[in-house]
Amino acid sequence: MSMVSLPGLKDLIESISRERNLPRLAVQSAIREALLKGYERYRRAQNLERKQFDEDYFDNFEVELDTDGQGFRVLSTKTIVEEVSNSDHQISLEEVQQVAPEAQLGDSVVLDVTPDQGEFGRMAAMQTKQVLAQKLRDQQRQMVQEEFQDLEGTVLQARVLRFERQSVILAVSSGFGQPEVEAELSKREQLPNDNYRANATFKVYLKKVSQGQQRGPQLLVSRADAGLVVYLFANEVPEIEDEVVRIVAVAREANPPSRYVGPRTKIAVDTLDRDVDPVGACIGARGSRIQVVVNELRGEKIDVIRWSPDPATYIANALSPARVDEVRLMDPETRQTHVLVAEDQLSLAIGKEGQNVRLAARLTGWKIDIKDKAKYDHAAEDAKFIAARAKQQLEEDDYSSEVEYDLEDELALDADDFHLGEDD
Repeated sequence: MSMVSLPGLKDLIESISRERNLPRLAVQSAIREALLKGYERYRRAQNLERKQFDEDYFDNFEVELDTDGQGFRVLSTKTIVEEVSNSDHQISLEEVQQVAPEAQLGDSVVLDVTPDQGEFGRMAAMQTKQVLAQKLRDQQRQMVQEEFQDLEGTVLQARVLRFERQSVILAVSSGFGQPEVEAELSKREQLPNDNYRANATFKVYLKKVSQGQQRGPQLLVSRADAGLVVYLFANEVPEIEDEVVRIVAVAREANPPSRYVGPRTKIAVDTLDRDVDPVGACIGARGSRIQVVVNELRGEKIDVIRWSPDPATYIANALSPARVDEVRLMDPETRQTHVLVAEDQLSLAIGKEGQNVRLAARLTGWKIDIKDKAKYDHAAEDAKFIAARAKQQLEEDDYSSEVEYDLEDELALDADDFHLGEDD
């Protein structure tokens, strides 16, 4: 059998496998596909009969690598027929029976169709090189996807490699001893207090393993996701790991709308064990546990509050550190509430540029209006709220009536059309 020589093939496979952290079999598969594309290019260039090659025309061809012989062969699987109409896909019974008398019509045979060394020209070689590079990238992306797919929603240790535009490119690993893979930390997923210098290490939350052939890192990570806070507490508080204490809700503002306001998180915790204080468990003795989380998040302010099934109690806790005098659940259906505080607690309850009340609303799922208790008129506020609800109900009834009238008109028109059809 003839063979196209590829000096150093075995060393090439070993080198690519080592440099790209790919199995040798995956590298060999990529080389075979690339060589087959190169052979297709060679055949198209040699197409003197101007045949039309469909996309699947070369499906019956394959490349066989010979690592010991340092080369490759091209093989073609052909069907035995009485009369040949396409020599690339068929071979005559008479020709086959000269070497295999037992052959029958419809059988398949594999033939060596390797071109001569000199015929496999420069263009075919260039095509092979381009396809090989693409196939190796595809293999790497597939391996990354398989390796990290199950790690979405977990936290990884990352190391800063370089900067691209406003993104930070990090090196992450799926486990001890595993090769590092590049991940992208976009601008919106960064923390304002982080110092992203070369080789600095951070914990990052794996948000997404992207698929497809787009350029750039496949792994999208975050330092601003609430999942990172949950992981850090679970890692630091044994009671959470043992499911004695549970995290019910998290509201995080890692990138506040104003540079005058720092990052802040509110986390609601609960327990079914009466002997355990869930807030104290998360804070730790002299704040030792929560301080570890704060340090990892570069000084981010964190409020740990007790969750309650009673909305009023839960809302009051969520507005910590402000002292709440009264929580009025104005409309449980639309989840609107008025929270009454003393005058000296107003700014604390609202927070700098509204951050405290904004996070409390996000944590509880209620729309919270902070009111000065001394100036609050219960009767007037109730009357105002009842009037607003009545107006809203009236608008909803008017809309329903319009829809009903429109429907009746349509039915009437349909009935007229039906009668007209009967007269015809």
